[in-house]
Amino acid sequence: MFNVHALGGEEMMRAAVEGAEQAGGANRPQVIGVTLLTSIDQPTMNRELGIHGAVETHVVHLARLAQQAGLDGVVCSPQEIAAVRAACGDGFLIVTPGVRPAWAARGDQRRVMTPAEAIAAGADYIVVGRPITHASHPAAAAARVVSECMEGVRSE
Repeated sequence: MFNVHALGGEEMMRAAVEGAEQAGGANRPQVIGVTLLTSIDQPTMNRELGIHGAVETHVVHLARLAQQAGLDGVVCSPQEIAAVRAACGDGFLIVTPGVRPAWAARGDQRRVMTPAEAIAAGADYIVVGRPITHASHPAAAAARVVSECMEGVRSE
């Protein structure tokens, strides 16, 4: 699996899929499109980037564009999972960064959920970076995240 930025446009995303097909044949890697970084909130998107409208609307637009271009899915914050799933269907992969366990600092992340919340919202894959990589005991932190995810699944 690898990603490209959906803001590169449909032609660029189609070329990424074609390149993956040529390189991987029947076993090509999945290609996903990054919509809007989870460190970007509404004011940042509007004022700093000059992209107007609601974050969710922009993310869904980019997800639909990625799907039209033949990508297998997108990267989006957990807060947009439901909207992307409604727009693109169940077979479209959703990779979700901005996942922060309740015990971890948010850092620069703005649009976040806990691992269990992101899974319950419908993420196919979650990305938990710094709470694990910056922990004094990364393996223990990873085990704690997995344990919390499993507790969330059992409580449903």
